[in-house]
Amino acid sequence: MRQQSSFARLLASAAVTAILAAGLGGCQTMSDVAGPLTSRADASPDADPRRAVEVYGERYRADPKDVGVALAYGKALRATGQRAQAAAVLEQATIAHPGNKALLAGFGRALADNGNLQQAFDVLTRAHSPDNPDWGILSVQGTVLDQLGRHDEARRYYASALKIVPGEPSVLSNLGLSYVLSRDLPKAEEVLRQAYGSDKADARVRQNLGLVVGLQGRFAEAETIVRADLPAEEAAANVAYLKQMLSRKDNPRPGAGPGPMASLGRAG
Repeated sequence: MRQQSSFARLLASAAVTAILAAGLGGCQTMSDVAGPLTSRADASPDADPRRAVEVYGERYRADPKDVGVALAYGKALRATGQRAQAAAVLEQATIAHPGNKALLAGFGRALADNGNLQQAFDVLTRAHSPDNPDWGILSVQGTVLDQLGRHDEARRYYASALKIVPGEPSVLSNLGLSYVLSRDLPKAEEVLRQAYGSDKADARVRQNLGLVVGLQGRFAEAETIVRADLPAEEAAANVAYLKQMLSRKDNPRPGAGPGPMASLGRAG
């Protein structure tokens, strides 16, 4: 019984980590697109999250009601792990612009990052409407529901997203991780292989598939998957992380933060 319980905790820890990396890391349809914030002569600081915090923080303090700056500052804060501050910044922006859907989406994502799951779901619900649904928001709502343990409901949100963007690998990846959380590893692998087969699949999908294959005891195959098409240093880091996750079967450490897999996703 103890071994089974440890494995269940491993699945929850691994899958939530992967969801945060692949799901909340995100869809560009949400808060990533902040609009034109810089001119050609003003090089974007976004490539360096710490510099982005400084640049956008200064702009935000100069004009806290600027929607684009608030979104960019919140994104930079999330990228540097300042989740509570990101949520606070975006909450103030939504107070100033209560009907702005992009701000509501960004605030919802920041709340989810910060672990305020039910509030995040409620805010994300306000970020779009049934007559104008946003597949990216639907997918993130699914990840929030999964973290709340409401897996069947989460899968209905993924299904709604997939009706808008059939075969979208980021949504399929989240759906696969939903099955990981409910310990249906064969189904998780089936869905993640669909995502992996897409021309639009990115490195996060590969890592999630590798994780699920490894959780089923096929480590050599999992290592081949996570190494594919990656530079040697990055491949080694991801293999090391995969080994670390799989080693938690007997000594899980719930609540451990994301490892190298998280670096594969966008910070948005």
